[in-house]
Amino acid sequence: MTNELTRTPSRRTLLRGAAGGLVGGLAAPFVVSASAWAQAKYPNRPIKVVVPFGAGGVADITVRIVTERLGDKVGARFVVENAPGAGGSLAATRVASSAPDGYTLALFSNGTAVSVGLFKQLPFDPVNGFVPISTLGLFDFVLATNKQTGYTKLADLIADAKKRPGALNIATVIAGSTQNLSAVLFNGEADIKTEIVVYRTTPDALVSVLRNDAQLVIDSYASLKGSIEDKNLVALATSGARQSPVLPDVPPVAATVPGFDATSWNALFVKSGTPEEVVRILNAGLQEVLVEPEVKRKLLELGIVASASTPGELSDRLTTDIKRWTAVIDKAGIPKQ
Repeated sequence: MTNELTRTPSRRTLLRGAAGGLVGGLAAPFVVSASAWAQAKYPNRPIKVVVPFGAGGVADITVRIVTERLGDKVGARFVVENAPGAGGSLAATRVASSAPDGYTLALFSNGTAVSVGLFKQLPFDPVNGFVPISTLGLFDFVLATNKQTGYTKLADLIADAKKRPGALNIATVIAGSTQNLSAVLFNGEADIKTEIVVYRTTPDALVSVLRNDAQLVIDSYASLKGSIEDKNLVALATSGARQSPVLPDVPPVAATVPGFDATSWNALFVKSGTPEEVVRILNAGLQEVLVEPEVKRKLLELGIVASASTPGELSDRLTTDIKRWTAVIDKAGIPKQ
C-alpha cells in the first residue's frame, strides 16, 4: 500500500526556422545550409536511433516501424540501439556525447519530461542539449476495472471513492512512472482519495486488478488489450483530453473530470548543434511516413496514434509536459531522487 507516489534564443530561432521551412517553404538560412550540405549529401551512411527501452517493447517496435519507412524516404538505413536503464539517462547521454552530425538520434518520451521533475539532477539537458525533430505518435493510458466491481462508468468509481475515502486501490507500475503519476493526477483532479499501489511489473499490476486487490489499473492499451478483449477487464476511460481512436467507444477521463489530460508521446530528437538541414530532411520524411495508411494501421494496433509535428510544436510539448509533471510531483510531495 502506498500514498500518492509510494509510491536559448538561438535554439528557439532554430526551431521556429525549422518549423517555418516545413510549412512555408525554405527560409534563407536553409538555403545556405542546404548548399553547404549538398556536397555531403546527408545522409550518406546509416543513422542510429538510441532507444531508452528494451527490444520488443511498444516504443522499440514503434521506432522500427517508422524508421523502416523513413529510411526509404531519406535514402539511408536506420539502426536501432536499445539502451534501457537509469530512467532513460543512459540512452540520452550516449546521444549527448555523439557528434552533432545527424547520424545519432535520441528517442524521448513524456517519461523524459517526468524525469526533469523527478530527479535532483540529470546527466543531460533535454531542453537545451537537444533539438526536436518530430513526434512519432501519441497514446493514452487506459483506466480499467475488474468486471466484478460492477463499475460500468468512471463516474461510478469516482462516486464510490468519494463515499469511501481510501477504500479503493489503484494499481500502477514503478513509482514515478507516467502511469503512476497519472494516478496521482487523477486523484487530485477528481478530488478523491484512493491508495495507489505500486507494482514492479505490468503483469503484477494486472493480476492485482483481476483478483480485485485493486479496483482500477492504469496502463497502456498494449498491456491491457488481451484482458479487455476477453472481457475480464472493463475499460472505463482513456487518459487523453479527447476520445482515442484506439478505443473509440470508451470516453476520455476529461468527459467526467473536465480538463484532465495525461497524453503520452514518443518523439525523435538530435543533439544540439546539428545542422538545421538535417532537422528539415528528417522532419520532412516523418511528415510523409506518419500519414501512410499501413504505418498508421501498424501503430494503431500497438495503441499508438501516428502523429508528426513540427520541431517547434514538439519543443512546446516537451516544455509544457515538464511543467505539468513537475507540478504533479511537487504537489504530491514526492521527494526528488
